[in-house]
Amino acid sequence: MAWPHRLSSMFPSAAQVYGEVVSLSRWSWAALAEPAAASEDLPLPDLDRSHAGRERAVDALAFLLAVGLGALFISPELHDNPDPLSSTQIAIDVSAGALACITLWWRRRWPVGVALACLLLGTVSSSATPAGLLALSSLAVHRPARPTVLVTLLWLPSVLVFAVYSPTTGPLSVVAFVMPLALAASGWGMFIRARRQLLLSLRERALRAEADQELHEEQARVAERTRIAREMHDVLAHRISLMALHAGGLEMRPDLPPDQIQSTAALLRATARQALEELRSVIGLLRENAGNEPTSANPQPTLQDINRLIEETRRAGADIDFEMHVARIEDLPAPLGRDAYRIVQEALTNVSKHARGTAARVRVTGAPDEGLHISVRNRQPVPAQTTPTLPGSGAGLLGLQERVALADGTLALGPDGSGDFVVEAELTWPG
Repeated sequence: MAWPHRLSSMFPSAAQVYGEVVSLSRWSWAALAEPAAASEDLPLPDLDRSHAGRERAVDALAFLLAVGLGALFISPELHDNPDPLSSTQIAIDVSAGALACITLWWRRRWPVGVALACLLLGTVSSSATPAGLLALSSLAVHRPARPTVLVTLLWLPSVLVFAVYSPTTGPLSVVAFVMPLALAASGWGMFIRARRQLLLSLRERALRAEADQELHEEQARVAERTRIAREMHDVLAHRISLMALHAGGLEMRPDLPPDQIQSTAALLRATARQALEELRSVIGLLRENAGNEPTSANPQPTLQDINRLIEETRRAGADIDFEMHVARIEDLPAPLGRDAYRIVQEALTNVSKHARGTAARVRVTGAPDEGLHISVRNRQPVPAQTTPTLPGSGAGLLGLQERVALADGTLALGPDGSGDFVVEAELTWPG
């Protein structure tokens, strides 16, 4: 017979097929004892338990379809066939077909085992062929391509064995009829698997994008809260410190003349009003609908406003030695001037809080090609000082560090070897 030689030339060598079959058999017997849901070869998740009813309906439909098609496959062998099956062969065919249909109920849990079982039953039963095709398609859905391809290749020797076993068909006709069906079943299952993987990948990407968006929003909220806290501290801390100093002076000198008491009270009132105006300005800038609000009459501070800041602090009783030498001050960017103002303001606030009565020295120098240098130096109070200081949380220095970092500058603060507390900042002058 010439057809075995032609068939052998169309497929891999016997040694290759034997090696693959041995490898598959060892792996498949392990898969028979291990559910598909626990296997590492199955990256796709099983359906939720809420879909159990739909799974049972699909299983019932697959069982009925396999039974109906199995009856159609065996009917030509029972009627109008010159070489009919014997009664024993008919009984074996029907029993094997029924057993193959029953095994379909476990095709999701053990896809490899069910596919191989239906394949073996198909060697002696034509009615088991539809169940084998459904099991092969289910294998392609639940397992990677390699075991699916190997099981599909094993259909060729299976149908040839059936052709030898059954007197009702020949090798070429059964191969020409069954193998296209097997290839179609495995191809359809691979298509469904690829589609599920694509949907799963899209779902994971959507969940990851949603998580990234939530993280981005949370970071934006944290940054916004930090900015609000920094602005509120910069606006209120200095003004409230000045008010505390004025009030402390009245407390320490109850014997002041009425005109000085009236002058100090006027300073307290003016300082409180300025604090409220600056607070209203900051709140107006932070509102989401700030575009619908009237523009604040208080502009953001600039480098020139440091002179006014020094005078206000001196009127509160502070001793400040101030010098500012900045070349081409009119070309200084507004954000850089505002940062310099806030640095000096916070440093003087800390002096008023923690080193009341000590002298401070403020130096502001800079040029476009050198940057802007701010230095605030004051003597540290002695430990035996009995004058109460204002409470501090350390948020001001932290805000200074954040502000300087955002301005791409450097900040150094702390006591030096001479007993002074120094705040020095170097800010970059944009070109």
